[in-house]
Amino acid sequence: MPLSTVPEILAARRARAADIRRNALRMVHHADASHIGSSLSIADILAHLYGGVLRVDPSAPEDPQRDRLIVSKGHAAAGVYSALAGAGFFPLEWLARYCDDGFVLAGHVTRKGVPGVELSTGSLGHGLPVAVGMAFALRDRQPVPRVFALLSDGECDEGTTWESALIAARYALDNLVLIIDYNKIQSLGRVEDVLPLEPLADKWRAFGWAVREAQGHDHADLAAAFEALPYGAGKPSLLIAHTVKGKGVDYMENTVRWHYKSPNDEQLAEALRQIDSAEEGSR
Repeated sequence: MPLSTVPEILAARRARAADIRRNALRMVHHADASHIGSSLSIADILAHLYGGVLRVDPSAPEDPQRDRLIVSKGHAAAGVYSALAGAGFFPLEWLARYCDDGFVLAGHVTRKGVPGVELSTGSLGHGLPVAVGMAFALRDRQPVPRVFALLSDGECDEGTTWESALIAARYALDNLVLIIDYNKIQSLGRVEDVLPLEPLADKWRAFGWAVREAQGHDHADLAAAFEALPYGAGKPSLLIAHTVKGKGVDYMENTVRWHYKSPNDEQLAEALRQIDSAEEGSR
């Protein structure tokens, strides 16, 4: 039976996504940190990846046969750490020390001292090049580990992204999966105003990739998209996930402001109330 039709699996992933959102909100509030909007837009994607898509074992994070995930949009660290803790890579109690001086959970995704993180990221445009190299190096193993890379849409402004796209297609890296968090807002404005990307799917197809699009907050749609991997024999796969920046908190959704702003006490309480209410309504 396709996972996208199993209610219990979808319910578990919705619950995991709600936990990621709640924890990320508490973390940025604790640290007075930025980038909550970016963490909220990828919460559902991370819930699927760590809810069963990735072949990883939190008790053996360096297993050579594991799938790799590089979160190139390293500014979404709160969401990533929340997902990793929820999956069991490290204690949930660590999250309460997010961005504390000297603690391992820094404000951008950091590998040193953090189980489950494959690459320290933050300077955009470097995640896909490293993922391409990993996929190339791993493709002769049996079974072949897969390499996932999660990019922001703003990273598609970077020349390194397109150079890597050409190389991945040239070497037929069908163990490489790219996910673009297409929330249509980058750091200082809307993508269509800063540097338009459309027709985004057609551009990647022209570069030799197999492409699928999904609604990035629809759990059945995401499950079906991940089940369908790889999307084409001998081609790298791209999932364009149409998302909403700040998804789940109405006053944060679709605004540039919450790329940088941190919620105060009252805003945090209201955000958590909305996440709880939405989760209750989905049951």
